[in-house]
Amino acid sequence: MKAAVLHEYDETLSRDELVRFEDVPEPRIESPTDVIVRIGGAGVCRTDLHVVEGIWRGHAHVTLPYIMGHENAGWIEEIGSAVTGVRPGDAVICHPLVTSGHCLACRRGDDMHAEDSRFPGINADGGYAQYLRSGARSLIRLPSTLSPKDVAPYTDAGLTAYRAAKKASRHLLPGEKAVVIGAGGLGHIGIQVLRALCAADIIVVDRSAASLELARQCGAHETVPADEHGVDRVLELTRGKGAEAVIDFVGEGTAVSQGLAMTRAGGSYYIVGYGGKVEIPTIDMITSEKTIVGNLVGTYAELVELMELADRGLVTLRTREYRLEDANQALKDLHHGRIHGRAVLIP
Repeated sequence: MKAAVLHEYDETLSRDELVRFEDVPEPRIESPTDVIVRIGGAGVCRTDLHVVEGIWRGHAHVTLPYIMGHENAGWIEEIGSAVTGVRPGDAVICHPLVTSGHCLACRRGDDMHAEDSRFPGINADGGYAQYLRSGARSLIRLPSTLSPKDVAPYTDAGLTAYRAAKKASRHLLPGEKAVVIGAGGLGHIGIQVLRALCAADIIVVDRSAASLELARQCGAHETVPADEHGVDRVLELTRGKGAEAVIDFVGEGTAVSQGLAMTRAGGSYYIVGYGGKVEIPTIDMITSEKTIVGNLVGTYAELVELMELADRGLVTLRTREYRLEDANQALKDLHHGRIHGRAVLIP
């Protein structure tokens, strides 16, 4: 089969060829619960850039060369002998983690902390290819209204945004304020999820005029440029108190300190993007009683919930399609901020 393969790390993301389009062996059924998925769409994520940079070397054990791609959807090609519930030809979306289902975390539905798991595209071959090996318990059948190439990025970008926005929505009352930092591939989904799950006023902060326009199209009530006056503008919109919830889809640069400054006393700051550091004096934590919440992708059940919102048209993805052989262009466009929404590779 054809695949876009990572052969070496590039800390500066400066090489013309970050991945190599080439022939590789097709994945095979290795376990009775395995499923081979013919890829209909593979999302291109900023985490993929971090993988290329080598940031994940100390967190995921892989041997190069290997295939990235952890946002996948397609059609069932082949099933293992113990697989029930799906059959060849079914359109499916793949939860990003493949788990055995045996550990206590799995039995509690806490997929992301499973003890026996693999993460295609992170620590195993992923979906930048024509075929992917996944597991039966990771698959969700798609309704006829949703096409694999249109929903693939929901498996990480959408699911991560949904998990954070869902957490925030449980504590947001009508008329309260929610700030979303970053209206890109994850942020534009988070805005729509907040609109679907709660009645808070949504303020979006981004440095890109195009992203702020996308935020307005997705339902933001107010948009604020992420410049030196951004925090003051948010405080002005929140009567000097800050927002009850701040969801940070950037997580690096000045976004972290500004996000905490935008969070009111007793409010919650949700970290989604990463790369930076949270630095706050302990006395400020005590006197402000702010809550800092980490977010790691999401559960299988949450992906089911998100697909329900997508099926109802309450959440839609803004995508830009690339051929699989153009994976390098997609990665470069993402790195240089030329994609508003999500990029999807189509084999």
